[in-house]
Amino acid sequence: MSHVPRPTESESFKFTLNSDGRPHPRENVTAVVTLLCGITALVTGLIPVAHIIASWVGVIGFLGGFLSQYISETTPERSLNIMGIVGSFVGTALGIYHGGFIP
Repeated sequence: MSHVPRPTESESFKFTLNSDGRPHPRENVTAVVTLLCGITALVTGLIPVAHIIASWVGVIGFLGGFLSQYISETTPERSLNIMGIVGSFVGTALGIYHGGFIP
């Protein structure tokens, strides 16, 4: 079967936010910060005594995530933004449920 292409060399997996081949340092930083805010808000939202941190970090991540989504250039950046926005929203909701923005 000479018409069937054979695999020559498998390419290793390489994670990059710059899938278009051009560097986007500002967009990459905002996407990663959004994701970190979302993770922080979600984790602290599960701890009732950390409701202030969850509420404020969640709001910052939620609003910053929308800005990051607006300026994003590639699909991997947008994926991180969406994960961070959802985590921030859920963390904020849990923080508000456990006591809100003020002690």
